Amino acid sequence: MSELRAFSSSHGFPSERSRLSASPPSPPGSSMNAIHGAAGEGSGPPLDVQAVGTLRIWRSGVVNPKYEASALGGSQYPVLHGQLSALGVFRPDAEQRRGRHRPCGEGDGEDEEKNLGGAVLSPLLLPDSGSHNREGWLGACALVSSSQKFSEGRGAEGRPAAGGKRPGFMERTLVLLDVNTRSPIRVLNDNFLSLQLDPSIIKDGWLDFLSSKRLVTLARGLAPAFLRFGGKRTDFLQFNNQKNLAKFRGPGPDYYLKNYEDDIVRSDIALDKQNGCKVANHPDIMLELQREKAATTHLVLLKEQLSNIYSNITITARSLDKLYNFVDCAGLHLILGLNALHRNPDNSWNTSSTLSLLKYSAGKKYNISWELGNEPNAYRSMVGRAVNSTQLAQDYTKLRTLLQSVRYYHRSHLYGPNAGRPQKNGILLLDGFMKNAGSVIDAVTWQHYYVDGRVNKVEDFLKTRLLDTLTEQITKVTKVVNMHTPGKKVWLGGLGPAWAGGINNLSDTYAAGFLWVNTLGMAAVQGIDVVLRHSFFDYGYTHLVDQNFNPLPDYWFSLVFKRLVGPRVLAVRVAGLQRKPQPGRVIRDKLRIYAHCTSYYNHNYVRGSITIYIINLHRSRKKIKLAGTLRNKTVHQYLLQPYGTDGLKAKHVQLNGEKLLMVDNETFPVLKPKTLRAGRTIAMPPMTIGFYVIKNMNAYACRR
Repeated sequence: MSELRAFSSSHGFPSERSRLSASPPSPPGSSMNAIHGAAGEGSGPPLDVQAVGTLRIWRSGVVNPKYEASALGGSQYPVLHGQLSALGVFRPDAEQRRGRHRPCGEGDGEDEEKNLGGAVLSPLLLPDSGSHNREGWLGACALVSSSQKFSEGRGAEGRPAAGGKRPGFMERTLVLLDVNTRSPIRVLNDNFLSLQLDPSIIKDGWLDFLSSKRLVTLARGLAPAFLRFGGKRTDFLQFNNQKNLAKFRGPGPDYYLKNYEDDIVRSDIALDKQNGCKVANHPDIMLELQREKAATTHLVLLKEQLSNIYSNITITARSLDKLYNFVDCAGLHLILGLNALHRNPDNSWNTSSTLSLLKYSAGKKYNISWELGNEPNAYRSMVGRAVNSTQLAQDYTKLRTLLQSVRYYHRSHLYGPNAGRPQKNGILLLDGFMKNAGSVIDAVTWQHYYVDGRVNKVEDFLKTRLLDTLTEQITKVTKVVNMHTPGKKVWLGGLGPAWAGGINNLSDTYAAGFLWVNTLGMAAVQGIDVVLRHSFFDYGYTHLVDQNFNPLPDYWFSLVFKRLVGPRVLAVRVAGLQRKPQPGRVIRDKLRIYAHCTSYYNHNYVRGSITIYIINLHRSRKKIKLAGTLRNKTVHQYLLQPYGTDGLKAKHVQLNGEKLLMVDNETFPVLKPKTLRAGRTIAMPPMTIGFYVIKNMNAYACRR
């Protein structure tokens, strides 16, 4: 029999026993009073919630009334059955009189969407965080229902309708939401949400436009963050210290771009820290010519990728200057990927180009962190040359020695090995690398992309099974890391909705936001210290900013996340009622809830506030009623929905009904919340994402 105990001590709840008074049935609007309220006169003996055989919320199955009476202490609790009915757990209808107790929300159909209870919720995976102080838990009852409140055949008061129809049940599900406010389960890097740029922007020409005032503004909006300059073409970069390499000057975009570059390069390179960054406003004609050039280059890059024949990319001193100045102007920290395929005849790593780069950047006093290579487990399929874990470990050790030999970088950070998805080859490489060089690096990096960008469709972004693949991958990686270097920080060094560049009108739309926001929530709960999003801006369709320098939906999700979500992760346990899964099948959550302390950088909220973000993948509206300690607090709602007639394929987002657009090249729109009065129900429209700040909670975990 599938069952769930409320407030179980096995999930880190206090050892002292909570008491539940068997008070008379409460109205639905005050259901939590039955749990948290004081005992009334004539209420009978208090009920021990944690004792074996006491209050149980049955998920499904036939319950024998005699067994129930025995388990609950026989006739000691004559009003308990009425309490459970008031809470919506059991309903005294014809089904119950026939001996079958139907939990509210339990449906008969196989499909989740046919479940009249709507939400299908189960406890989120929680790490073992030890014993928690009882006062640190916020007991909250969330009443989840679909927009159609009553099922067919039932009247306005939930009574069976006339006409002899088989009685139904109210379309709602009771879930318990507990938030530990005494201590966080994780404390993440302040740069948790970070960015990536692919070196291909050197080849397609977009690097010259990093001086754009609008791009700098958009990047600054996501600070503080790391910016990783790396990707598939990291291992084809060659540094050249000459500033004036000859360029093609024929009639065409290159000719105009070269002349234009000469005009802006002085303001691009000269950085006056007293007066701020000097950035350029590029004329529309130049942007149009650049887009034409980038589209042509994109085809060349795609052909290389499909044929596994890659050409080298030269990064000049001028290119490095432009890149670093963009990062510095935006308030980011640069992580520069080095070419690991530059090899000697004996297959050892050739350091000549790297040493030249280190000397130049040290002379400019560029504050840079480093990594070596990109997905080394895929080298054989890419170039026909393998670098095993032992050799890669030796290469990283050599790089650490090289950094220590350059005085300016002797304490700089080194990250790696930037392995691919933890399948067989990736895990083998990671295991061998950590065994031999785990102490050399400051954090372990690996990559995860959800789907093949050439074949996906919008439904892919709504599959809970796809969303949950990340949890499995994180578990594999952390297991290997903790085996060799317990406590070493783990980063998602490259993350995107799709590989192969994504696909237009899918991976750059609102639909991709479900993967992105859920990734942030899952990674935070499982202790991933930093997530580097591929890519901030470049070719393809998995970026945050398009080639017109306009923010795409994932950018707006990222901006709201940065503004509202802090690095302290709070334990959330959603205990709900759901159907019993078929043998061999798993019911996956379509309503996902995460909680953090509100960002300390947001001065609109005092320390102690909490931010909850919710993903509703159901095709029906869900209502969440916060009660208990949360009930009397004001809530600020930031509801993000697709804007326009394209639905989930929309490339624009609205916040609380207002379309999000940049005011100008230097000004963001005001992210104005909608205030929900204390006790008001949170209504989540179908297939939407919302952020909710619970103001002035004075949560102990968030005050420090």
